[in-house]
Amino acid sequence: MQKENEDKIKFTIFDGKANQSVQNDDIAMELSSNFDVFVVAPISSNEDEISGTLNKIIDAQLPLILFFPTTSALTNLVKTYPKSVIIVGDTEQGGTLEGEILANEWKSHKDTLDKNKDDIIQYIMLKGPPDNLLTLGRSKYPIRALNDDRIKNQELFSTFCNWQRDCAKTAIESQLLTFNGKIEAIISNNDNMAIGAIEALQKYGFNKGDKSKYIPVVGLGGVPEAKKLIDQGFMTGTIVQDSKLHAKAIFDVAMNLASGKDPIAGTDYNYDETGITIKIPYYVYIKK
Repeated sequence: MQKENEDKIKFTIFDGKANQSVQNDDIAMELSSNFDVFVVAPISSNEDEISGTLNKIIDAQLPLILFFPTTSALTNLVKTYPKSVIIVGDTEQGGTLEGEILANEWKSHKDTLDKNKDDIIQYIMLKGPPDNLLTLGRSKYPIRALNDDRIKNQELFSTFCNWQRDCAKTAIESQLLTFNGKIEAIISNNDNMAIGAIEALQKYGFNKGDKSKYIPVVGLGGVPEAKKLIDQGFMTGTIVQDSKLHAKAIFDVAMNLASGKDPIAGTDYNYDETGITIKIPYYVYIKK
């Protein structure tokens, strides 16, 4: 977006090092640096750790965009400030679509996927960081989608792998031995961990083209490596986050805020029921 609009905008990126205190210090230090808009992805989902810093931005009357899932308390905090907007992926939709991919795969190939013929999907869940709002949503909504489709399911094992590929690979290698022949699906909170799961499966001869040795793996993110695995038939599907669409929404809203306009003036964006949140849609990617 910056390259396409060099005469309009310049982004300066600050890395919070996955530490809310570092991010808080960065923001406090830059409040007097003549930035026109603060675009913040809160690291912690604990509003006590970030609310004081957001209030400093509000007290300085600087426009604020949050672009990471927020708690209801944080939403309520910024909702009363007219120069603030939340722009996020639709977590509920993303998780639901992930569950729907698995549901469709199960219904289409249950004769080979239901290994113990009990009409129940036995699955492993690979999760992001504990207490992370993305983790919570991406773990909840796929299972709700299965339940809504009246597909019985049972969690064999879950672990927090913090988005990490190597952790997922190690976890699946271990569980393949623990649950020998019992794993019927792997649900991952992101593509990185899903790819790690595929690596573990392929080490033991699964997901390499033999339909009798295939365990569905679904992820979320739409990264190129995951798409390639899906095209090859080794991974079942992913949910794509359109990062360019997300970036454009941030750019459009930031330009309006910096100009003193209504945040969504001249755009096609709409707020959800909170009256302050713009949700960027996801879409399904499966083998054509």
